[in-house]
Amino acid sequence: MKITAAEVNKLRKQTGAGMMDCKKALVEAEGDFEKAVDVLRKKGQKVAAKRSDREASEGVVLATVTGDRKRGAVIVLNCETDFVAKNADFIKLAEQFLNTAIEHNPADADALRALPFGDTGMTIAEKITEQTGVIGEKLDLSSYETVEADFVVAYIHPGNQLASLVGLNKAGDLLEVGRDVAMQVAAMAPVALDKDSVPKEVVDREIEVGKDLAIQEGKPAEMAEKIAMGRLNKFFQENTLLNQAFIKDGKKSIKQYLNEAENGLSVVSFRRSSLN
Repeated sequence: MKITAAEVNKLRKQTGAGMMDCKKALVEAEGDFEKAVDVLRKKGQKVAAKRSDREASEGVVLATVTGDRKRGAVIVLNCETDFVAKNADFIKLAEQFLNTAIEHNPADADALRALPFGDTGMTIAEKITEQTGVIGEKLDLSSYETVEADFVVAYIHPGNQLASLVGLNKAGDLLEVGRDVAMQVAAMAPVALDKDSVPKEVVDREIEVGKDLAIQEGKPAEMAEKIAMGRLNKFFQENTLLNQAFIKDGKKSIKQYLNEAENGLSVVSFRRSSLN
């Protein structure tokens, strides 16, 4: 059966597979376009199975917001090598997944993977499997998180390996302020919004470690608790977003910076995703 270059090119454009792979798939499918797509998908499944135990530690981290800035999403799409992570087609694929997430607002990563991928007839999960076959590396949509607020700002650190979302409690001309705080989240990796948001198990662990350190330093046991609480307050200051020193002006906290920008302005939620 004669397979035309136009048919091969059409299949390549739809699937992203190589020209020779597309031609072989069309030959195997006896010219049936939809069957050829399935042939390539099955090849992807075979490659995915072979590479399922490989480590996909490279990739891209991307974030964006809705047009009204009421909601933002951040995703991590992993691959095996830095070479693939920097490939324009791989980055475009991650952007398509992110745009699907923003459009449909799925509840979690599993729900995102189950969504249709454009008009290809595939889900996102199936597209990932197909592209594993095309690229020859394990791919994994390992993380998807969202923020909803009156005003949401996204920040992607140069290199696409780190991104953050910040939700503010007020809307308005706050893009620069929101970006500053999103950059703070990216740079300083706070564990919580404020001290009341720190999980109890984290607080208990910090107190226990603080007491042990005090005793190891030769402090009396009866003083260890007080010393530990002092260290806990320092932990809150360094690790909770609103209490952290502003990276652009260490003389003020993020809480002070926000209040100076607009009275009563604060952060209601944030997310930070990275490859490491």
